[in-house]
Amino acid sequence: QVQLVESGGGLVQGGGSLRLSCAASGRTFSRYAMGWFRQAPGKEREFVAAISWSAGNTYYADSVKGRFTISRDNAKNTVYLQMNTLKPEDTAAYYCAAKFTVIGTNYYRASGEYNYWGQGTQVTVSS
Repeated sequence: QVQLVESGGGLVQGGGSLRLSCAASGRTFSRYAMGWFRQAPGKEREFVAAISWSAGNTYYADSVKGRFTISRDNAKNTVYLQMNTLKPEDTAAYYCAAKFTVIGTNYYRASGEYNYWGQGTQVTVSS
C-alpha cells in the first residue's frame, strides 16, 4: 500500500513557476514508477509526465515538454514536478500516481496503469 500526498499548488501569473511535490508513504517507494496527471474543469484527466524508479527514465506530454521536469528522490520518498513558463492552459488539479513494477526502467503514460493516486493539488495560472 502506498499513500500519496501532493503539495505545492497555488496561484501564479503566466510565465511563472511552481514546484509540485508528492510525498509517498511505504518502504518500497523505490519500486514504484510515478506519474503526474492533471484534470481541468469539464475535461478528462490527462497525462503530464512519468518517471521510472531506476535509471531516471522520463516521458512528457507534448504540451509540457521543455517546460516541466519530473524528478524523484527515493531517499525522501518524494517525486517532484518542476513547472516553468506556466500558461493559463496549465490550470488544473494535478495528481500524482504510483505503479508498483519490477521493471525499473519502465514509465507509464496511461492512467489505468497506476494503482495509487493522491488527492490532487490545484494549480491556477492567471493571464
